Amino acid sequence: MKFFTSRMAGRRVALKAIDWLAFAERVPPNQRSMFNALKTRSDAISAKLTSLPEAPVTIDWSLYKSKVAKVGMVDEFEKKFKALQIPEPVDTQTSAINAQEAEANKSASAYIEASKTRIAEYEKKMDKLNNMVPFDQMTIDDLNDVFPETKLDKVKYPYWPHKPIADL
Repeated sequence: MKFFTSRMAGRRVALKAIDWLAFAERVPPNQRSMFNALKTRSDAISAKLTSLPEAPVTIDWSLYKSKVAKVGMVDEFEKKFKALQIPEPVDTQTSAINAQEAEANKSASAYIEASKTRIAEYEKKMDKLNNMVPFDQMTIDDLNDVFPETKLDKVKYPYWPHKPIADL
């Protein structure tokens, strides 16, 4: 009976929906053939699983007892069939996959937050550039106000280029 329950468990897993369109959007062009092979194989397995009956077919032992001439042979087969235990594979990878997924989600969240911070900084810079005086109308004082790093320190460095040589 274990054989049939594992088949049913496999069927439940296979019936989970996969958003193939969203998956396909994330596949790079150089891996498109592998993706198509995976989808074809998945569709074939899914079709095979859906073709299986919901409940296993029951064996009519009394029919076999009436048809088989050797006495006790069907009883022996029935006893052996009921004693048959097919081991189910032990899931050893789900916990590792879940840990990897949690780690990936955490790093993705950190990246998203860092990106939001960078976006805010860039928007401030864009506002500064959009609201400044146009370059063709700008004076040196306007330039030094908008870009303080361009201001020359003529007091500290009285001779041209008014900057330390190392900064040139």
